[in-house]
Amino acid sequence: MSSKVKSKKEMIRHKEEGNAISRYCSSFFHAVDGIVYAIEKEHNFIIMMIASLLVFLFAILFSVSFTELMILIILVALVMACEMVNTAIEAIVDLVTLEQHPLAGLAKDAAASASLILSIASFICGMIIFIPKILALF
Repeated sequence: MSSKVKSKKEMIRHKEEGNAISRYCSSFFHAVDGIVYAIEKEHNFIIMMIASLLVFLFAILFSVSFTELMILIILVALVMACEMVNTAIEAIVDLVTLEQHPLAGLAKDAAASASLILSIASFICGMIIFIPKILALF
Protein backbone atom coordinates (compact mmCIF):
# COMPACT_ATOMS: atom_id res chain seq x y z
CA MET A 1 0.00 0.00 0.00
CA SER A 2 1.30 3.45 -0.91
CA SER A 3 2.29 5.75 1.94
CA LYS A 4 -0.18 8.35 0.63
CA VAL A 5 -3.15 5.97 0.75
CA LYS A 6 -4.66 5.71 4.22
CA SER A 7 -6.00 2.47 5.62
CA LYS A 8 -9.69 2.21 6.49
CA LYS A 9 -8.82 2.54 10.16
CA GLU A 10 -6.98 5.83 9.56
CA MET A 11 -9.91 7.24 7.60
CA ILE A 12 -12.42 6.87 10.46
CA ARG A 13 -13.85 10.24 11.41
CA HIS A 14 -14.58 9.27 15.03
CA LYS A 15 -18.27 10.06 14.59
CA GLU A 16 -19.30 7.13 16.77
CA GLU A 17 -17.33 8.12 19.88
CA GLY A 18 -19.35 9.01 22.99
CA ASN A 19 -23.10 8.89 23.47
CA ALA A 20 -25.63 10.57 21.18
CA ILE A 21 -26.00 13.69 23.32
CA SER A 22 -22.26 14.29 23.54
CA ARG A 23 -21.95 13.82 19.76
CA TYR A 24 -24.76 16.31 19.11
CA CYS A 25 -23.23 18.81 21.53
CA SER A 26 -19.82 18.35 19.96
CA SER A 27 -21.27 18.88 16.47
CA PHE A 28 -23.08 22.01 17.64
CA PHE A 29 -19.93 23.50 19.18
CA HIS A 30 -17.90 22.70 16.06
CA ALA A 31 -20.51 24.58 14.03
CA VAL A 32 -20.26 27.52 16.44
CA ASP A 33 -16.47 27.39 16.01
CA GLY A 34 -17.01 27.85 12.27
CA ILE A 35 -19.14 30.93 12.87
CA VAL A 36 -16.58 32.36 15.31
CA TYR A 37 -13.84 31.77 12.74
CA ALA A 38 -15.88 33.59 10.08
CA ILE A 39 -16.50 36.53 12.40
CA GLU A 40 -12.81 36.76 13.32
CA LYS A 41 -11.21 36.12 9.91
CA GLU A 42 -13.67 36.68 7.05
CA HIS A 43 -14.28 40.38 6.35
CA ASN A 44 -17.17 39.58 3.98
CA PHE A 45 -18.96 37.76 6.79
CA ILE A 46 -18.69 40.86 9.01
CA ILE A 47 -20.12 42.99 6.19
CA MET A 48 -22.98 40.51 5.81
CA MET A 49 -23.68 40.58 9.55
CA ILE A 50 -23.85 44.38 9.52
CA ALA A 51 -26.11 44.32 6.45
CA SER A 52 -28.31 41.72 8.17
CA LEU A 53 -28.65 43.88 11.26
CA LEU A 54 -29.67 46.81 9.05
CA VAL A 55 -32.22 44.63 7.23
CA PHE A 56 -33.83 43.58 10.51
CA LEU A 57 -33.72 47.15 11.83
CA PHE A 58 -35.53 48.30 8.67
CA ALA A 59 -37.96 45.39 9.05
CA ILE A 60 -38.88 46.69 12.50
CA LEU A 61 -39.00 50.36 11.44
CA PHE A 62 -41.21 49.66 8.42
CA SER A 63 -43.37 47.02 10.12
CA VAL A 64 -42.93 44.40 7.42
CA SER A 65 -45.55 41.68 7.21
CA PHE A 66 -44.99 38.25 8.68
CA THR A 67 -44.47 36.80 5.21
CA GLU A 68 -41.96 39.52 4.30
CA LEU A 69 -40.11 38.92 7.56
CA MET A 70 -39.89 35.18 6.85
CA ILE A 71 -38.53 35.93 3.37
CA LEU A 72 -35.91 38.29 4.84
CA ILE A 73 -34.87 35.74 7.47
CA ILE A 74 -34.50 32.98 4.87
CA LEU A 75 -32.52 35.22 2.52
CA VAL A 76 -30.17 36.39 5.27
CA ALA A 77 -29.62 32.80 6.40
CA LEU A 78 -28.99 31.63 2.83
CA VAL A 79 -26.46 34.38 2.14
CA MET A 80 -24.57 33.69 5.37
CA ALA A 81 -24.65 29.92 4.82
CA CYS A 82 -23.42 30.36 1.25
CA GLU A 83 -20.55 32.51 2.52
CA MET A 84 -19.63 29.76 4.99
CA VAL A 85 -19.61 27.20 2.15
CA ASN A 86 -17.42 29.60 0.17
CA THR A 87 -15.03 29.80 3.12
CA ALA A 88 -14.98 26.00 3.40
CA ILE A 89 -14.20 25.60 -0.30
CA GLU A 90 -11.40 28.14 -0.09
CA ALA A 91 -9.94 26.33 2.93
CA ILE A 92 -10.10 22.96 1.18
CA VAL A 93 -8.39 24.36 -1.92
CA ASP A 94 -5.66 25.89 0.25
CA LEU A 95 -5.27 22.57 2.07
CA VAL A 96 -4.76 20.75 -1.22
CA THR A 97 -2.39 23.30 -2.78
CA LEU A 98 -1.04 26.74 -2.08
CA GLU A 99 0.40 26.92 -5.58
CA GLN A 100 -1.20 29.14 -8.21
CA HIS A 101 -3.19 26.69 -10.31
CA PRO A 102 -5.98 27.55 -12.75
CA LEU A 103 -8.32 24.94 -11.29
CA ALA A 104 -7.68 26.10 -7.73
CA GLY A 105 -8.46 29.63 -8.81
CA LEU A 106 -11.57 28.47 -10.64
CA ALA A 107 -12.86 26.63 -7.55
CA LYS A 108 -12.35 29.70 -5.37
CA ASP A 109 -13.81 32.08 -7.96
CA ALA A 110 -16.86 29.89 -8.56
CA ALA A 111 -17.56 29.62 -4.83
CA ALA A 112 -17.20 33.38 -4.42
CA SER A 113 -19.48 33.88 -7.45
CA ALA A 114 -22.19 31.79 -5.79
CA SER A 115 -22.05 34.09 -2.76
CA LEU A 116 -22.14 37.15 -4.97
CA ILE A 117 -25.10 35.92 -7.03
CA LEU A 118 -27.10 35.07 -3.91
CA SER A 119 -26.20 38.41 -2.32
CA ILE A 120 -27.35 40.33 -5.39
CA ALA A 121 -30.60 38.36 -5.61
CA SER A 122 -31.21 38.94 -1.88
CA PHE A 123 -30.52 42.65 -2.27
CA ILE A 124 -33.05 42.86 -5.11
CA CYS A 125 -35.66 41.01 -3.03
CA GLY A 126 -34.97 43.36 -0.14
CA MET A 127 -35.46 46.36 -2.40
CA ILE A 128 -38.75 44.91 -3.65
CA ILE A 129 -39.90 44.68 -0.03
CA PHE A 130 -38.53 48.00 1.24
CA ILE A 131 -38.80 50.49 -1.65
CA PRO A 132 -42.63 50.65 -1.60
CA LYS A 133 -42.50 51.18 2.18
CA ILE A 134 -39.90 53.95 1.82
CA LEU A 135 -41.87 55.63 -1.01
CA ALA A 136 -45.03 55.52 1.13
CA LEU A 137 -43.33 57.93 3.55
CA PHE A 138 -43.34 60.69 0.91
